[in-house]
Amino acid sequence: MADTNQDKFIIYQIFTRLFGNLNTTNKYCGSIEENGSGKFNDITTVALEALKDFGATHVWYTGVLRHATLTAYPQYGLESDHPLIVKGIAGSPYAIKDYYDVNPDLAEDVGARMEEFEQLVSRSHATGLKVIIDFVPNHVARQYQSLARAEGVRDFGEEDDTSVAFKPSNNFYYIPNQDFIVPAGHSPVRDLEMPYTERPAKATGNDVFQAQPSQYDWYETIKLNYGVDYQNARTTYFNPLPDTWQKMYDILAFWVGKGVDGFRCDMAEMVPVEFWGWVIPEIKKLNSGVIFIAEIYNPQEYHNYIQKGKFDYLYDKVGLYNALRRLVEGFGTAEDITRIWQEESGDISRNMLRFLENHDEQRIASRYFAGDPWLAIPAMTLSATLHTGPLMIYFGQELGVNPTESEGFQGEDGRTTIFDYWGVPEVQLWVNDGKFNTEKLAAGQKRLRDFYQSLNHFVRNNEAIYAGAFFDLQYVNVDGQSYNYDKTVVYSYLRYTERQQLLLICNFDRERTIETNIRVPADVWTNALKLGKTTDYRLKPVFPLTTLPLHLKTTEITSTGVHVELPPVSVVVFEIVSNAQANA
Repeated sequence: MADTNQDKFIIYQIFTRLFGNLNTTNKYCGSIEENGSGKFNDITTVALEALKDFGATHVWYTGVLRHATLTAYPQYGLESDHPLIVKGIAGSPYAIKDYYDVNPDLAEDVGARMEEFEQLVSRSHATGLKVIIDFVPNHVARQYQSLARAEGVRDFGEEDDTSVAFKPSNNFYYIPNQDFIVPAGHSPVRDLEMPYTERPAKATGNDVFQAQPSQYDWYETIKLNYGVDYQNARTTYFNPLPDTWQKMYDILAFWVGKGVDGFRCDMAEMVPVEFWGWVIPEIKKLNSGVIFIAEIYNPQEYHNYIQKGKFDYLYDKVGLYNALRRLVEGFGTAEDITRIWQEESGDISRNMLRFLENHDEQRIASRYFAGDPWLAIPAMTLSATLHTGPLMIYFGQELGVNPTESEGFQGEDGRTTIFDYWGVPEVQLWVNDGKFNTEKLAAGQKRLRDFYQSLNHFVRNNEAIYAGAFFDLQYVNVDGQSYNYDKTVVYSYLRYTERQQLLLICNFDRERTIETNIRVPADVWTNALKLGKTTDYRLKPVFPLTTLPLHLKTTEITSTGVHVELPPVSVVVFEIVSNAQANA
């Protein structure tokens, strides 16, 4: 069914420093000279067209803004940060050093780094892809200093009264008359020529209001002040407009002016919702199509950040991701999926961004998660089809990336490093010296990528998925109402519009083939699906066509439901079609 007017986004997240890096040295804590770095220019038109063909609609370029690092470019006036307040060699992309600049590591010509980013935005748009970047509003690097800000723009903290812990007009929080103390246990990766000094100490990014954070805190960052006095009953001072609010508006407006189409807002729930409710509508006056995605982990705040905060989309990690991960790992229950969609009722399901990987999470293929990327097929399909909201895929997820080495600061933890320079072998095979094709991929990698590509196109091209209603079938199929229906590992649901009706069934069991019947209630068939007698219709399997078991052919609908046999960790999507269509 053709796509005519829909906004089912497929966001492809690229960790820009790693994506185009073809260096295979991969030395532990290696420098940029040793391990290399991907560049803006590595993301060519060929690469972007391949992502477009893959089904992506948006590309989230992660790590674009200039951040704290141990790599210096002194000939351009860009010094490295102090080793005691940097994580890794390359540094955290969430310890922003200059909101008005881009990471020099990503440029072939450091002096023209902004122009190279602007060219990447233009290439992306020319390919039909929209551009998302990070907005990191809660905290900045300890040695934040904007060198790229326009003349007349005041820097953060430049006019602060540092003699007090809190002042509504300050940009930072202070611990007066105390020196910042580096966390016990932090071991710098480079020799120290001089100690790090910061007096008075500033509060640490994850709301630590003391001079010495722990090594598990975000000690490389400092908390920004949005007019909330956290140490005095969280009293708020939003009138007059806090200075930090206006500075952040100016920064967002700057990047909208560069052609950026959306912002993934880091730890958005640590910034007062009132700020978002003000700034998002103001930015949309510049470009109504700009989208805002909130990284948020408190389900009790979901409605608040959508309705009052005006966010377009929220991370669905604490809900759907966590439930599906438990199922993939073999100890969850499909009953959690029903609970989650009920909690996300009130019409916010369309606002939830679904994913199984991103830069914060462990890779599916790693030993810390599934250990096998194919075990996530039903979970990924459900993430993509449960509702109309967007789907996100992390670069290399479709290739089964499996980190097995310690790259540096992060250690060997099943994640792809965000703190150090590295090459990702599976991605390098696909990049294939700039060809961006499957020539060098193993057969299993090709099949996995084909699955993801077909899933992307399926959700984008089927009206029932991108625009349809949802109906959970668990309640009518459990408790002996349907033959052999195991509600802990089987999940079934309908997606439908007046023109298309789909039945989706997932088997999350790692070992068992499930033979069962799926019932659709008569009132749902008649009133929701608006269909006639069941005997006039059949079920036609439409996804995933390349991996469907041979016995799943066009299926009859009987008085006892639809009989299916689902192999372990499998999914099938049926379209309800008339007998005439089925025989065509």
